[in-house]
Amino acid sequence: MAKKKPAKKAPAKKAETYIAKAPIRRLMKKEGADLVAAEALDKLINFLESKAADVTKEAIKICKADKRKRVTATDIRKAAQA
Repeated sequence: MAKKKPAKKAPAKKAETYIAKAPIRRLMKKEGADLVAAEALDKLINFLESKAADVTKEAIKICKADKRKRVTATDIRKAAQA
């Protein structure tokens, strides 16, 4: 009987991001950056995602305080100012 080969491990996945790199790179270039390092791009995306998560959490608190389920633009605006 033949021996079974050990299962291969899947390659490590990169952290999941919600914001695509290309639009952010274009935005940075539009603002004057001739060359954009991949590390700088990753740092900016991580910052934007964490900031968006914080604002969303605050907006949800505002909605719950008003006894609503729908997050509106006004909620986001208030949460971003806080």
